[in-house]
Amino acid sequence: MLDYSALRAVSAVVQTGSFEKAAAMLNVTPSAVSQRVKQLEERLGTVLIARGNPCTATEKGAWLCRHMETVGMLESELFEHLPALTDPGEPKQRVTLHVATSADSLGTWFVAAISRFAKGSDYLLNIALDDEDHTAEWLRRGRVIAAVTSLEKPIQGCRRLSLGALRYHATASPDFVARHFADGVTPESIANAPALTFNQKDRLQSRWIRQALGKDLAYPTHWLPSTQSFLDASLSGMGWCMNPTQLARQHLDAGRLVELIPDTPLDVPLYWQMNRLAADRLADFTREVTTVAREQLLR
Repeated sequence: MLDYSALRAVSAVVQTGSFEKAAAMLNVTPSAVSQRVKQLEERLGTVLIARGNPCTATEKGAWLCRHMETVGMLESELFEHLPALTDPGEPKQRVTLHVATSADSLGTWFVAAISRFAKGSDYLLNIALDDEDHTAEWLRRGRVIAAVTSLEKPIQGCRRLSLGALRYHATASPDFVARHFADGVTPESIANAPALTFNQKDRLQSRWIRQALGKDLAYPTHWLPSTQSFLDASLSGMGWCMNPTQLARQHLDAGRLVELIPDTPLDVPLYWQMNRLAADRLADFTREVTTVAREQLLR
């Protein structure tokens, strides 16, 4: 039998980041939380929580936390229909849903979806950021219950829905283009013009070069891990980069940004993948995600 008091202790420590805050959430003493976690770790023969500031889940601990996420959703549904099962003396436990998405999606359309969902739900949200090519790995490892990903193939144990495509434009300021691309965008000019790259996982600039010029090319780059800073840095003439249409359009229309090669957008298809066991209880969340995607992404 599973010891759910111990599982809740693990989940609370990971959610709050400390044993003391978990104790306050569960209305018990920190030593009780510590004992429950320790006994469960000894029983399973594995460490579930990496002690630190903050405390974080190990890979096995993350799986238990996602299980408790599913249990919490089931309990919320049950208590809604059978309120007599709740203990008035127990503090109300609110379930936190862990979801992964990319910084570009979060900076353009995904906030609208999660805001609509949060307004009508008791669930709390914990949004993890990664490149859209890598958010699927968060699902595979059990670290999140759903993800916005560029992976078309359904992940084992998950359902997949197509959302549409996020369109990007290779953009730079007019003065940057005048300095670096006076004779046009060529392999030679690209090899000398500084780009902006989010992090080592960001392949958008390389994908656009391959699509526009038909070959893989090396290029100098600044590293800038922020969607808004990408836009600000390209406006300032620091480098060229791939900016989402939603952020770049007004600047392109006003002439503050220009496309390196006109009418050569890069479209990145996106998908909503969710744990199959929780899919039915995520129906409202999925509805808001797909609705906003229809409104803001290319179909």
